Amino acid sequence: MALALVLGLAGCGGNGGDGGAASPGAATAAPGTASTPASPQATPTPSPTRTYPLSTAPRTIPAVREHVAARGPGWRPGAGSGVVVARGSGALADEARLLARELGIAHRGEVPARAGDVELALAGAGTGAPESYTLTTRGGRVRIAGPDEAGVFYGTRTVKQALRSGGVVPEGVIRDRPDRPQRGLMVDIARKHFTAAWLEARVREMADLKLNQLGLHFSDDQAFRIASDSHPEVVSRPHLTKAEVRRIVALAASLHITVIPEIDSPGHLGAVLAAHPSLRLRNAQGTVARGAIDIARPESARIVDDLLREYAELFPGRYFHVGADEYRALMASDPEASYPALAAEARRRYGPEGRVQDLATAWLNDRAKVVRAAGKQPKAWNDGFFRGGVVAADKGVEVEYWTGREIGARPPVEYLSEGRKVVNVNDRYLYYVLGEPNQFTYPTGREIYASWTPLVLRGTQAVPSRYSGQILGGRFAVWCDLADAQTQDQVAAGIRTPLRALAQKVWDSREPVLSWAEFSKLAGRL
Repeated sequence: MALALVLGLAGCGGNGGDGGAASPGAATAAPGTASTPASPQATPTPSPTRTYPLSTAPRTIPAVREHVAARGPGWRPGAGSGVVVARGSGALADEARLLARELGIAHRGEVPARAGDVELALAGAGTGAPESYTLTTRGGRVRIAGPDEAGVFYGTRTVKQALRSGGVVPEGVIRDRPDRPQRGLMVDIARKHFTAAWLEARVREMADLKLNQLGLHFSDDQAFRIASDSHPEVVSRPHLTKAEVRRIVALAASLHITVIPEIDSPGHLGAVLAAHPSLRLRNAQGTVARGAIDIARPESARIVDDLLREYAELFPGRYFHVGADEYRALMASDPEASYPALAAEARRRYGPEGRVQDLATAWLNDRAKVVRAAGKQPKAWNDGFFRGGVVAADKGVEVEYWTGREIGARPPVEYLSEGRKVVNVNDRYLYYVLGEPNQFTYPTGREIYASWTPLVLRGTQAVPSRYSGQILGGRFAVWCDLADAQTQDQVAAGIRTPLRALAQKVWDSREPVLSWAEFSKLAGRL
């Protein structure tokens, strides 16, 4: 019976069973018993030892970039398992506590690792790319090391997903890093109110997918959705309180996600202008240009800058999105004829060659200066950057490329050839527009997974690979043009698979190893 038990155990190792011939070992007598000389009929029976097949990479979303196989049982949490932090890596305490809670094992703090443990360690600056990690599984334990806290955190996401998808963290070494530094989701919370709880759920979902940016477009023609102290008169109901925003931002920061605020101007300011109607832009016939502020008036800049400064304090992250898209004056076929007051101001400021686009470009540059003075990296939509003109757009503003539908549309290569840095928000693949107006259709995860990469900035065509280093990443965008077309729960369900496909392609833009059917099945399991 003892021999049968040993044989049975030999076939139930983690990560694939026995997988090979057992290595013979010498039989020994049990302690405390007499040894009897063996006879030809009682030859000692070899005792099998456990062997393992070469491990395979864990199934995760996004997939790990490199896995060095090894033979061994892998790791799964046991009764004595814990999460510990290597000496000198105390900054990882929050990551350790979170993983321990998720796995239902002990958190033992900054102590030496022992058999059965997961150890987190900061490897030090210069030991790898930002957000990278090395995960080593051997000797019945796991060690996750990276040059920064974010990388180690992503290693813990790999552990969590490996256990969920396969029941074990496979033996061997994983070396992993993101292909792009900016990976995220943007939600239009202006046209449609989303609760703080819903946004927090998206933050947790994003963290497990190794996404690191959440954009909040909270001001538009329909509403202004975050409380304001400087201009309470512009705030709509319902809206997020500042306490709720701080809670969302704190949760995101703990999961290595930056929340990016967006106050879009000089267009999309209808909610602000409802409280300040004298600042509305009017055309030659005196008709109000929907959502557009009069950029010739100093008072217009003052109110927008008040709001930019206020929310730069509320959102401590690195970035601020200043919009710049779809300014009604520049959507006219002849801006100078349609808006003669703006044309006159442009000539006054910039000479006889000055045009309305120069006023708009100067507006963008001035708003960029305001947020940069607050310590932020400014971002703006691509249709706020114009060809030619007396005034050139600030080269330091990151271009968020979404469309080629505007009048005088510029192909993506024009922005890149100017040396600009670009984030991919391609409206063909990455725009989830509620109600599907204006020929938009809900994007599918399958399309993103099969056809999109960060180089596919417009339509379905990729830009030349020589520009790859200027493309900082990609963001999936939820726009609520027809706000009642879906509930917030339906939105969460609708973006679920596309968001996972995006996560895969911004982490590793190479051809995926898994087929779409395999990926989809894995997404359901995770």
